[in-house]
Amino acid sequence: MDDLDRMKANSGPDTERGPGTTPGFEFNHPTIISLLYLASCITGVTAIVGVVLAYVWRGEAGGGWERSHYQYQINTFWIGLVGSVLGVLLLVVVIGFLVLMAVAVLVIVRSVMSLLNAQKHEPMPDPATLWI
Repeated sequence: MDDLDRMKANSGPDTERGPGTTPGFEFNHPTIISLLYLASCITGVTAIVGVVLAYVWRGEAGGGWERSHYQYQINTFWIGLVGSVLGVLLLVVVIGFLVLMAVAVLVIVRSVMSLLNAQKHEPMPDPATLWI
């Protein structure tokens, strides 16, 4: 079998992702932080570990795509924290439940978006935004 036949045999869905990527799920740093944020919906405390890692790894960011994820994830943590405190305070006037639900949805959506872009090694479009 010559080189051309080997290249054809090795070309398939797993090899079409591009250079420097591996098939399957990759546990890069932004992915780990996103998973910690998503786990905090159940545990409540893993987001603290996630934001500490985001601050630490932000200084070690190699590629530009990682840097944008760290800023986005740090903003996501602070949005979740401030929104949760505000929601708890507003429970007294009954609308706090709605605020808490909206904050939870926003944090989950932001975490999933970061997770998906981190798997593709793509930067976040607007890392400084407070929305999606």
